[in-house]
Amino acid sequence: MELLTLQHFAGCVNETFSASLNDMDVPFVLVEARPLQNAPGNTPRAPFSLLFRNGSAFLFPQQTYQMRHPRVGEVGIFLVPVAQERDGFLYQAVFN
Repeated sequence: MELLTLQHFAGCVNETFSASLNDMDVPFVLVEARPLQNAPGNTPRAPFSLLFRNGSAFLFPQQTYQMRHPRVGEVGIFLVPVAQERDGFLYQAVFN
């Protein structure tokens, strides 16, 4: 399996990823993909953060979701709810 990097996601901002949840597809829109401060030492990839928005009034729990996107493919992404907005909830994934 290829190690995911920021470059896999950078061109997907404002695009929808589908997460499988209880035999349903739940849409999450990638609203931000940004680098994080480099970790000390030799790391296999530069750390980065993804921010997703889901328009549901329901807060999804912190857990790994199987996310699908036409270019990225299917990947497990650990999402953590970080904020509530008028348009739904924001979820962050950090890769380090």
